[in-house]
This record gives sequence, structure tokens and C-alpha cells, in this order.
Amino acid sequence: MSSPAAPGSASPQIDPILRIVLRYSVNAKEYGQLHKLLVQRGPNAIQKRTPSPDTYEAELKSKDDYNAAAIRASVRVFLGTRLGLKLWESFKRALARQRKGGAQLLPTSTSLFSPDTRLSISLALLLLFHRLLHRFMTRLRANLLDKNSQPFRKRNPKVSKALTARLAPAVGASLAGFALAVSPADQPRITMAIYASTRGAEFIWNALEAEGWFKNRPWWFGSWMLMPGVFGELLYAFLFERNCFPKPYGDFIMRFSDTYVHKRPVDYPTHLPWPDNDGIVDGLAEIARLHYPAFESPIIHPKAALPPAISQLAPIVNPAHPGITSLSCATIHPSEPSCLQTYLTFLAQAFPRFAKFFTLVLVIFSLPRYKAFLKNPGEELNKLAKRILRLTLFVTGAIGTSWASICLFQALFPKTLFPKGRFFLGGFLGGFWALLVKHGGRGQFLYSLRSAMDSGYKIGVKKGWWKGRKGGDVLVFVASLAAINVVFERNPEAINSGLVRRGLAGLRGEGWVDRVKEMAKEKTVEDEKRD
Repeated sequence: MSSPAAPGSASPQIDPILRIVLRYSVNAKEYGQLHKLLVQRGPNAIQKRTPSPDTYEAELKSKDDYNAAAIRASVRVFLGTRLGLKLWESFKRALARQRKGGAQLLPTSTSLFSPDTRLSISLALLLLFHRLLHRFMTRLRANLLDKNSQPFRKRNPKVSKALTARLAPAVGASLAGFALAVSPADQPRITMAIYASTRGAEFIWNALEAEGWFKNRPWWFGSWMLMPGVFGELLYAFLFERNCFPKPYGDFIMRFSDTYVHKRPVDYPTHLPWPDNDGIVDGLAEIARLHYPAFESPIIHPKAALPPAISQLAPIVNPAHPGITSLSCATIHPSEPSCLQTYLTFLAQAFPRFAKFFTLVLVIFSLPRYKAFLKNPGEELNKLAKRILRLTLFVTGAIGTSWASICLFQALFPKTLFPKGRFFLGGFLGGFWALLVKHGGRGQFLYSLRSAMDSGYKIGVKKGWWKGRKGGDVLVFVASLAAINVVFERNPEAINSGLVRRGLAGLRGEGWVDRVKEMAKEKTVEDEKRD
């Protein structure tokens, strides 16, 4: 038995205001750590006035801490996201200052309800309402299933059936997604809605696959089949709807397309104009609108002149090889008359560059799995090398085929046949390279799909094919969140991301835990008990 505390040694009572501040700021474990690090090293006067960890823990246990924990988590989400967005804004401003020499810096918002603040509030409210709604719906379901609620169930059979369904808490908690409406109706909100919809569709596919819906599918059937249509849409948007095209995607393509998009030569006079990347791509789009005029070399025909709409291409086209007959070919490979030779040159030059890039990226992403490498280095290194090789072949072939298709269709099609649509066909052909990474490439496929969905939606609104509905992205987000919650409730293993599983558990107030790993541990313990 422990000896009774000496008189006067008992921990002081917690001040009501301090109790509220502490309750909604830290839990018992965190308070104990702070007490050990700060209070116990402070003056005796502060130690006497500060409640002990045991006193604080007893205070929390005397009350239901669920709501307080939900508020604590939401406040931390707000502070964390707001700080992250502030750091990101500072990084962009520093980058702009470095690139532009301090001129024309990105504007910053000092408003209390700036877009970044509203986005942080939206995410915090999403977490708070999701936890509260999930608990409320769980308790309501339990009360309605109680025998004392039988009269209510008889009077309201349809309502009772809906509220007592196994998935009712998961669906009801998803209504918290309407908190996204607090954030501004701009690109981040659209991006979150598209991301949630694609992940929801992916998890539904996983759940159906686990139930045996696709067990007889052919070997070639898979998510890679999205890529032809996705790349077709993206290539078309890149040429003709640049303001609806994701800029990072375009920058990545242009970074490795030196064979087809020619930069200013080092020895070219600085006082003479040279088209930039956008100017060259715009020139190709204009060539398509002009139905691919023939190329007349100024070397042979000195009086030959380009149409005014593509005059910016003159520094590239005028000295082109006289053997080239197509203006589009003179634009993308002016010094080489052979389209096939240019395509092979691109593959040979781009492949090692892509290999270096993906080696660096995949090695970094493999660092969290260092234990597997230490346990079986030969097998893991072999898997990593194969993945790098397949991904490099895929991206190199897709980009090269998309560029080379300009020449291919110029030779196969009449000038007036699909002048703009052939770029979609070119991207469609390039997408078939995705077959090389049909195993393990779903992440890249879904990223490209999200980019194409965003681009296609903006093009449709711009051309009047459909009208954007106010709050439509919020509705998509809520429906997607409901689908993800339902899959997580029925089959957590269908959520093929440990980070997402932990995030969903956190949204429900279960802690930062992986339900699949917890189930595996419980199964292991049960098996050991049986043995």
C-alpha cells in the first residue's frame, strides 16, 4: 500500500479557467510530458501552483473527453494547415524574388479571412463535425436498436431502417464534408473534390475486386486503360487550351522535349527574337488551324514567307532542311529531314535523363522501406530496378510517341482530316505505353486522370458544353467521402493506403491507428492463444 500524502503536499485544485484552457489544448499524456519538461524544472512557486499530472488525468476521467478531444484535434488541424500554407506562400515568394530579382512578387493576403485561412477553417470544421456526427449516429443507432425503442420503430419503419443500418454512421458522418463550402470556390477546392472522387472510385474497385467481381478478367485489363484517353485529352488541351492545362504537367513535358522543342542556340545573336516554349506550341496549334500548309524553304525559294499567324516561328523554320516538305515537321525537327530518325534520337537522348530522374525519385520514396532492403537487399534492389526501368520506358515512349504522331498523321491523313483532333489521337497512341507499368503504376495513372478531369471540366465550362453548378464540387466531395467511409466500414483492406486508413480512423476519433494492422495483430494474438 502506498503511504498517505503528507499534509500540504496534495496537488492544488485546478483553476476553472486554466482547466478549460488545458482541457481543450492537451490530453493527459501530453500534459504529463509538458509537466516533466517545463514545470518540474521551474521554480518551486510555479510547481506548487500547477496541478500534477495525476490530478489533471483524474479531472479528465471524471468527464467525457470525446468532445474536448475533437475540438483539440480540429484546433491543431487549423493551426497546422495554416502554418503550412503560410510557409508555402513564403517559399513561393522567395522563389519569385529569386527568379524576378525582387520585382513583381506574388501578392500576399493580410485579411483575417484570407483564402488560406478559410481553407484551414474548412478542414478543421470537417474533422470536428465528422467526429461529432459519427459518434451521434453511432449512439442513435444503438438507442434505436434497443428494445425500448420498438414502438418508434413500428411507427416509423422506413426511417428506423435507414438509421439502424450498419452503414448509417459512416454515411451520416460524411455530411461533415459540407464544411468544405467554407473554403473559397477556387482551384484547391476543385482539386480536393477531384482527388476524393478518384480515390473513392479506386477503393470501390478494390472492394469489388476482393469480392470476386473481376476474377475472370483478361490479363491486359486494368487501370492502365485509362491512359490513352487521358493522354489524348491532355495533349489536345496542351496545344489548344493552354489556360485549362495543368502547368506543372506541361513544364515537366517541356523539360525533357528538347529534341522537338528547340531552345535558343547559345551562339544565336541576343538582339534577334527567338520563340519561347509557349510560342512554339502556339505555332503548332496555329499550323493545325491552317490545315498544315506545305513548307517552302527560303534557302531554295528566297521569296517564301510564313503566314502572319505563325511568323514567330521564322527563326526556327527559315533555316530548316530543304528536304522537309511539311511546315509542322520544319518546326519540330528543322535540321533533320527524317521523322523516324528524330523519333529515335528523342528516345535515345531522353531515356537516360528520365532514368536518372526516376531513380532519384523512387529511391527517395523507398527510404521508408529501408527495413525490407536490409532484410533482403538483393530482391528489393531488383524490384526497384525493374520499376525504374518500366517507368522510364513508359514516360519516354509516351512523350516521344505523342510528339512523333504529328509527323505520322501528317503523312497518313489528308490535310483537312481531323486537323485538331489528330492531336488527341496522338496522345491516345502515346497512352498505350502505360501497358508496361500496368502492375504498380496505378498511382501515376490516377494522378494523370485527375489532371485530365480538371482540364476537361474547365474546357467544357469555357466552351459552354456544361455549366458549372454552384457548390457542385462540395457535393462531389461529400458523395466521395461517403463512398470512402462505406468501403472503410465494410472492408478496410480495400483502402490500399495506410496513410488514408489512419486518416479515416482519425476522422472518427479512433486515433492515428491503422485498422488493418490492428486486425492483423489481434488475429496473431488469437492464433497464439489457440496454439
